[in-house]
Amino acid sequence: MARATRTVFWENHKVMLIDQRLLPGQFVVTGFDSVATVAAAIRDMVVRGAPAIGATGAYGMALAAHVSPATDRDGLLRDLREAKAMLDAARPTAVNLSWATARMVELAEHTAPSNDDGLRRALLAEADAIADEDVAINRRMGFYGAELIQDGANVLHHCNTGALATVDFGTALGVIYACAEQGKRIHVWVDETRPRLQGARLTAWELMRAGIPMHLIADNAAGHLMRTGQVDAVIFGADRVAANGDVANKIGTYKLAVVARENAIPVYAVAPTSTVDLDVADGDQIPIEERGAEEVTHIDGVVIAPLGAPVYNPAFDVTPHRYLTAIVTEEGVCYPPFDASLRRAKVTAEARVHENRLQRDKKL
Repeated sequence: MARATRTVFWENHKVMLIDQRLLPGQFVVTGFDSVATVAAAIRDMVVRGAPAIGATGAYGMALAAHVSPATDRDGLLRDLREAKAMLDAARPTAVNLSWATARMVELAEHTAPSNDDGLRRALLAEADAIADEDVAINRRMGFYGAELIQDGANVLHHCNTGALATVDFGTALGVIYACAEQGKRIHVWVDETRPRLQGARLTAWELMRAGIPMHLIADNAAGHLMRTGQVDAVIFGADRVAANGDVANKIGTYKLAVVARENAIPVYAVAPTSTVDLDVADGDQIPIEERGAEEVTHIDGVVIAPLGAPVYNPAFDVTPHRYLTAIVTEEGVCYPPFDASLRRAKVTAEARVHENRLQRDKKL
């Protein structure tokens, strides 16, 4: 999808973000000039979507180095580790955030130039690399995923996984965009995705701008569409993928996957290998973020529930791997057994990142 700007980028020593809370009514880009405000932007969902959060975390680390008053390497490293802790705490479920901040700390500790100014430049270059890699990764995932979607398919999509959820292009919606680029006639059922309505506010906005046929549906309409033969595939992203293939994603994903299995509809998760957490054996070990009651009791400031109603608001659920047909990564389509296929994809991707870093270091 053609865009005027990336979801996250660096400009004038600030982390620049599209404020996604204001869409579709307003398109506003805001700059953040401290680690605390970047962390707040992540927590308050100015930026959302695992890959976009990861890139924002990387730029937040570059910003930490830029604003650090440290005059020696040890002091700068200390400030970076403090920044990492603050950023990681902002959204605990999406592993891309801690993955990106860890990558920045690792660079600072082991491979960056010894000169402090050189270290700061290297960190910004690494953040830029993470952002650029995300776009390339999404393109590769789109190509692999498009091979799974037939011409004329009706695809049910949950939450928002497009250009807004990434640096650009998208994960699961990137597959839809790739299908459109290939000339496939695709129609998308867009789940509204309560409680924050990412489908209604963001996915519908993206698809309409791209000219891709779609209908917005209430979340509770999905089962009816599947039972009556109006869905050919269910597709969504992921905020964390466990080693066994269990997927943590926006709340409501598990229900879709179960109903899809009941109706013999293929289910595809689309996620970069940075979202795969091999240190987590299964989905039961993934921390599930709980968010404020007002997301459920209010819509755009309008009260829709009785005053004082108790609320439970988990932001994510876990879909066991047995309900997934495949997981699409930038290294190809992973099929069961996922513990083997995901590990192969992760190793291949890390080797690619290492080679790219070596090539960048040669240019410094």
